[in-house]
Amino acid sequence: MKKVVGICACPTGIAHTYMAADAIEAAAKKLGCKCKVETQGSIGIEEKLSEEDIKEADLIIVSAAVKLREFERFQGYEDKILEVPLQTAIAKMDKILAEKL
Repeated sequence: MKKVVGICACPTGIAHTYMAADAIEAAAKKLGCKCKVETQGSIGIEEKLSEEDIKEADLIIVSAAVKLREFERFQGYEDKILEVPLQTAIAKMDKILAEKL
């Protein structure tokens, strides 16, 4: 089973962050993939991805409109990272995941 992880953040860390996270999770579920999405916002990091989550991922989706906290965790996994603007993640994640997996 493929595993998708994501990390989402916007300036306020409210609406678009969670909308993008929900879109990633829903698209992964439709494709039968395991999925975990970290969100970052004004209240900090939620559902933080572990080193194991990152290592096991077949695809890492980064959807952020701000600088991400603790992004050094992803060093060495650049070949698995797909950067997607927040609005694109919200609107087209089904299509993006279908093409990438």
